[in-house]
Amino acid sequence: MRNLLISAAVICVAAAAAFLPSSAAAQAPAAKPKPAAAAAVAVTGDAVRGEKLYTARCGACHGLDANRIGPKHRGVVGRKSAAISDFTYTAAFKKLKVVWTPANLDRWLENPTRMAPGTAMALRTVVPKDRADIIAYLAANPLPAPAKP
Repeated sequence: MRNLLISAAVICVAAAAAFLPSSAAAQAPAAKPKPAAAAAVAVTGDAVRGEKLYTARCGACHGLDANRIGPKHRGVVGRKSAAISDFTYTAAFKKLKVVWTPANLDRWLENPTRMAPGTAMALRTVVPKDRADIIAYLAANPLPAPAKP
């Protein structure tokens, strides 16, 4: 499990480098997470505890495989924001333009309205361990690999 999370973090960092926002980021700079905090999110999270937290806190509005009030989350780690084609995002969220790295997910869960003022999501997860565990759970649930012909 730990190797899976470390691998997911490495892939997310590589994906983030490929999709860095352009001038939109210069207009509305966001606070940069500390590198140690980003690494801690990927390495120390408990996916089993994260599943329980996700079900209790996120499950009313989100599902892994189904859109609800919020978009589905399977494969969210490494995905661009507002990328689910069959979900209608708020205008505020569409402007976000980030890749959901563990560090960006941590910032989002801590205070969504700070990252995307006007977003519909206002639920905050203020305890760092809870955020790390939820992110570990999300990282442990990637999209399935494409079928080989």
